[in-house]
Amino acid sequence: MDNYYAPYGVSDEIFQLSEKVLQDLAPSFARLDRATEKRQLRVIQALQEANLRESALQGSTGYGSYDAGRQALEEAYASYFRTEAALVRMQFSSGTHVLATCLRGLLRPGQEVLIVSSEVYDTLQATLDLSDQYKDQNLGSLGDFGISHKIVDLLPDGGFDYAGIEAALTPKTSLIYVQKSLGYSQRPCLLNRQIGEIVKFIKDLRPDLPIMVDNCYGEMVEDEEVTAYGADVCAGSLIKNLGAGLAESGGYVCGRQDLIDRIAAAMTAPGIGAEVGPSLGQNTKLIKGFYMAPHVVREALKSAMHAAGLLAALGFAVFPDAQAERGDIVQRIALGDPQALINFCEQIQFASPVDASFAPVPSPMAGYDCDIIMASGSFVQGSSIELSCDGPLRPPYNAYLQGSLSFTNGRLAVMKAAQTLIARE
Repeated sequence: MDNYYAPYGVSDEIFQLSEKVLQDLAPSFARLDRATEKRQLRVIQALQEANLRESALQGSTGYGSYDAGRQALEEAYASYFRTEAALVRMQFSSGTHVLATCLRGLLRPGQEVLIVSSEVYDTLQATLDLSDQYKDQNLGSLGDFGISHKIVDLLPDGGFDYAGIEAALTPKTSLIYVQKSLGYSQRPCLLNRQIGEIVKFIKDLRPDLPIMVDNCYGEMVEDEEVTAYGADVCAGSLIKNLGAGLAESGGYVCGRQDLIDRIAAAMTAPGIGAEVGPSLGQNTKLIKGFYMAPHVVREALKSAMHAAGLLAALGFAVFPDAQAERGDIVQRIALGDPQALINFCEQIQFASPVDASFAPVPSPMAGYDCDIIMASGSFVQGSSIELSCDGPLRPPYNAYLQGSLSFTNGRLAVMKAAQTLIARE
């Protein structure tokens, strides 16, 4: 077959191997296409039920009171997530910002949050008082307000430790926290049905106990969102899946009305809550991002599946496997060597539409305990639904690949990165 990627630096050997991987993945891609079609129909229905009007797309300034576009979008999110309410705001600047706001809104002095999915993302550790780097700086961590935490690790097979969770519950436990995606850990992503099982287990023990899920990277990957499995709250960033590369900032929270009210008060102020928050002309991008999300998430998933198949064929350990059931868009690749990690990320950057002439350099990053290398030639800074790859410069030197607005771009980048890895051997 004609190697039409050759003008872009892809060898015949790698192209033919990629073609073989795509042939093997054809049935999986067909199933993904059908699932995406169903999700797209649900999004269309959610926007229709919210009675979205063209006149509401322009947005608001100042206080942002009575923003019809924002209201319609939040109603659509609540409909899609099958929840009572939603908070979808461009004022959230990152997933960590959203999650920290949720924790501050849902917890009070003397209470305890029980984390049942092993350690949280590096960037959230300072909020929980887990980071030595920020201890005793009085920055407003939960510990500064007398809120404690416990962590129950997942079992070696990636499942929940039911006995450990039950033993960790005390009268102080006021919130259960689950991180769906893996972060920079070695564990697998949790599937929504797995989370649903632990939700039922905990609710049987403590029906009053709210359960919150960090849903970053997991939206629109599975047939149902985690709130359909009983989670009381889920939250994430709009420069990940649900923004589809169109949202330029923002985050969302979906869940029970009373919990959303508390989180909204933490976002703004008690007594004001969700009533304010100007959209500043961003409504069209946020709404269109939600509309385009099923399609873009499919492109990202196809890119991840192809990457897993190609790199596994070259002898690299990958997780999840190309054909595996997925709960998020992240593909972990075990490279085992710092220079291999750097070279891999360089090729992802060189294949990007923005800043393709720049080589990423490992450097310090807020919230991390080591240098991070990050390739992200994206239209929106830090957007990880766009093609990106990053990893900490610490053993075992894993690359974490995610996103791609276009499968073609994701395929090109991984073929070039794979070619570089072979050349090093």
